[in-house]
Amino acid sequence: MNDMRILERAVDTNEVKIAAKGVQVYYGDTHAIKDVNVDIQDRTVTAFIGPSGCGKSTFLRCINRMNDTIDIARVEGDIRIDGEDIYDKRVDPVQLRAKVGMVFQKPNPFPKSIYDNVSYGPRIHGLAKNKAELDDIVEQSLRSAALWDEVKDRLNAPGTGLSGGQQQRLCIARAVATEPEVLLMDEPCSALDPIATAQVEELIDELRQNYSVVIVTHSMQQAARVSQRTAFFHLGNLVEYGETGQIFTNPEDPRTESYITGRIG
Repeated sequence: MNDMRILERAVDTNEVKIAAKGVQVYYGDTHAIKDVNVDIQDRTVTAFIGPSGCGKSTFLRCINRMNDTIDIARVEGDIRIDGEDIYDKRVDPVQLRAKVGMVFQKPNPFPKSIYDNVSYGPRIHGLAKNKAELDDIVEQSLRSAALWDEVKDRLNAPGTGLSGGQQQRLCIARAVATEPEVLLMDEPCSALDPIATAQVEELIDELRQNYSVVIVTHSMQQAARVSQRTAFFHLGNLVEYGETGQIFTNPEDPRTESYITGRIG
């Protein structure tokens, strides 16, 4: 019995992958993120939920420095991945984004072949010594995204010719091709039909075996289905963070309860 309890504890205590302390984000004079502190675990799906404009996507974009691309954005505080400060001046954002993959709301394949979509990242980061290695990375990435069987006979066809759900899985294959450690997903199913959504959700569950996955979602049902931990944002504040079951069934903060029961949002 004791052994079982120790095993359960070992399974539960995933290592912290991303540690954020005192994070503030400003867009010009607008204070978009206010003093966020959060530890995100490895090999876990963490969902960010909250009303529109509450800061969840803004905070997500801090984790791979996408806000650097916005002139008026300013990020303060400390974000570390595996203990390394990702905002250190010596960190190259391009290299960081190879380590922290991103999948966006709308599928955005490059106007290239399926093969070139997936091989682009490994090629520019020098991850393959030759064509055979590149072929292998492309196949493994498409397999990871549960897309290989559907496209293996038409790798030279344009990625933009796939269905919406397939395009989003192609974007996931493209994101995992650079061997990232963290996968960020900003409402990855909001442009998809229910069948494609179910396929991507199933895929997210498989991906957490190898990655720390952080997903922003408007759908509380989706957060409940795919995540192990949930963070609730409201008006730029991280109101509550904990195990998904706890957040949805027994939240500590009245604002969380109001959002989950539909009174705010």
